[in-house]
Amino acid sequence: MIVGIKPVTEPAAAIARGLEGVVATETRLSHVDGQAGELTIAGFPLQALASRATFEEMLFLLWHDRLPNAPELSDLKAELAARRSLPAVTETLLTEAARQRLPGMDALRLGADTLSLADPAPGDPSESANLKRAKAIAAAIPTIVASYWRRLQGAAPVEPRPDLSHAGNYLYMLFGVEPHPEAARGLETYLNTVVDHGMNNSTFTARVIISSGTDIYSAVVGAIGALKGPLHGGAPGPALDMVFQLRQRARQSGRSLEQEAEAHVREVVAADGRIMGFGHRIYKVRDPRADVLGAAAERLFQRAMDDGLYADAQAVERVVLRVLEELKPGRNLRTNVEFYTALILHGLGLELPLFTPTFAVARVGGWTGHILEQMRDGRIFRPRSAYVGGVSRQWVNLEDRS
Repeated sequence: MIVGIKPVTEPAAAIARGLEGVVATETRLSHVDGQAGELTIAGFPLQALASRATFEEMLFLLWHDRLPNAPELSDLKAELAARRSLPAVTETLLTEAARQRLPGMDALRLGADTLSLADPAPGDPSESANLKRAKAIAAAIPTIVASYWRRLQGAAPVEPRPDLSHAGNYLYMLFGVEPHPEAARGLETYLNTVVDHGMNNSTFTARVIISSGTDIYSAVVGAIGALKGPLHGGAPGPALDMVFQLRQRARQSGRSLEQEAEAHVREVVAADGRIMGFGHRIYKVRDPRADVLGAAAERLFQRAMDDGLYADAQAVERVVLRVLEELKPGRNLRTNVEFYTALILHGLGLELPLFTPTFAVARVGGWTGHILEQMRDGRIFRPRSAYVGGVSRQWVNLEDRS
């Protein structure tokens, strides 16, 4: 029996579900303009950076709000290379995680949490000490992902090479061979493209955690946990699966790839389904990241691994856009970042379980940039909630409850 319930409600208009549309802080790191289809990274249009910058330059830009000069870039590359090896305890934990066949994001979360054990000055709260921690975390996360992946495959981890770039070394640690220059450049463009993207869920998580005055490791681990969620960092594999499935259907039916693509889109739309890789919650025109990665995919496949997949993906994209415009006029369901992300990562030889961990390899640059920025802000996040439960309840003894 419950006595004295009186619900308390607040007007629905006062509640911003999921904080959508709420401006909670200021940042100099990135700006997303969904109406114009523009992404700005620290003042630069994404298109001006993604295919030109090294990932090390992107990290420096996010951490210092400017591009490095040559000596600064050389120093940063050396610092990151020197921090790639993992503490022994991290290696032990990853070995046990692989024995239990944990998913890659779980292993990354566990591994990242151990990096604090190698902190030479854990009690130093200064900005310079936290910048060193950001470098250590950014350097170690690719090693965690690559060494864990190899353990899952029953192979020995590959020691990092200090002479390779951040992107090139990641591919080297995954596959054990020095990557083709175009493969390293393709991955680097991908990392640059997704390094930061406004106040997304994992970035907001990192800022909320660090705003309490806790340590940078806790904030990054929380961000990894948020990215693991399928509503945020879910792997873009289904966008490419569609292309493979349509290829197979065309071979079996004798019809063209374009005919099968059109039939597929009409079937999915008629069933009120979603075409993976098309449409975006924020971008109301074409996702600028898709443009950047589309060009990167073309270069990668033409120069390093042209097997016809890029041409087929383009053909499918053209049909999907045409039919979606016909069936859903005015909706502007354009190609999003997932479509070409899947194409590039597949072209690089990465299997689907590596897609989201590789996303984290990139996004740690944004996370650490936001963490450092939030530390300077110094204000804790403390929003309100609308209480909708009962009030004035009266205690009822156990024997009197029905």
